[in-house]
Amino acid sequence: MLGSGIIKGLAVTAKNLAGSFHDPARYVTQEFPEVQPQLPENSRNFPFLVADDGADPMGTLRCVACQICEKECPPQCIYIEKSKDKKPDAAGKLQLYPAVFAIDTSVCMSCQICVEVCPFDAIKMDQVFAIATTDRFNGLLLNREQLAKSNQYYHSIHPTEATEVDARLAAERKAAEEKARAAAAAKAAAPKPAAPPPPQPPA
Repeated sequence: MLGSGIIKGLAVTAKNLAGSFHDPARYVTQEFPEVQPQLPENSRNFPFLVADDGADPMGTLRCVACQICEKECPPQCIYIEKSKDKKPDAAGKLQLYPAVFAIDTSVCMSCQICVEVCPFDAIKMDQVFAIATTDRFNGLLLNREQLAKSNQYYHSIHPTEATEVDARLAAERKAAEEKARAAAAAKAAAPKPAAPPPPQPPA
């Protein structure tokens, strides 16, 4: 029948309209920005750097300035400069850190490749989307201090992923500590080489 598709479509629209008056959960309009939206856990926008301690984010960044994310970034919007010294990480191992870490969010395409290639779980995707600024050059260029956010914040926006990452990092640290203890014990138990005999006086 000619026009049956239109009639079926209008019937679905009418059904949804009538149903929305009886089910408050079907109302989708939110008075933004007065009411902030509750974003799904898997939503993402721009990257941020994870710091293990929110009280000292610059001293506890997981990033070791390996520059893999900078090299793999398709639009090349990440800029990193390595430090000239080292600092201890969460496991107490001395590591390099980024003296400069900047992301140009006006170029970033939110592809998440930087997150996928990071071997230290140091960079993750944020959910902040309201980043309008009157300065399109400096206002959208985020530096290390602006990008650093605590692990607690990471848990608040991606709880499932953050819990899995923390468990994996804890297991890796425990394995490294056990390996170091085993190596130290093996070294202590190894027989010491015999002292060379004293030189004989000439005949």
